[in-house]
Amino acid sequence: MEIAPKTFVTHRLVKSEDLNHHGTLFAGRSAEWFVEAGFVSATAGLLDPKKIVCLKIYGMEFLYPVRLGSLLCYESKVVLTGRSSLMAYISARQVDKPNAEIFTDGFIRFVHVDENTHAMPHNITIAPVIDEDKALMERAQNLPK
Repeated sequence: MEIAPKTFVTHRLVKSEDLNHHGTLFAGRSAEWFVEAGFVSATAGLLDPKKIVCLKIYGMEFLYPVRLGSLLCYESKVVLTGRSSLMAYISARQVDKPNAEIFTDGFIRFVHVDENTHAMPHNITIAPVIDEDKALMERAQNLPK
């Protein structure tokens, strides 16, 4: 099955339990939301969620701190597929700040597995149409395995 990348959006409100000792968004909480956003794009309409596992996170550098009460938007899309893998690109920005730049982005490699967690083919091919998706596919192809 050949498909174009499709963007999925997940929103999060930064609450007090999401903060670190500096009063900013805890990296571990953001990583959790980052993986969850990628998982949504890898499973929504593509594959059974029970047959997807996260293999590796690439990037996810924090470019500026996020404070209590911020409304965040995580956007994700699958930009590259292998025989059994899917590579999702995730970016996050603050919705409550006009013209807010991305505060973190990166890629996640997921693997399609059987009931014994052995990799198995998924028969999906990503076919980018717009230049942005083509550039993301190229970036994903250049990441280490």
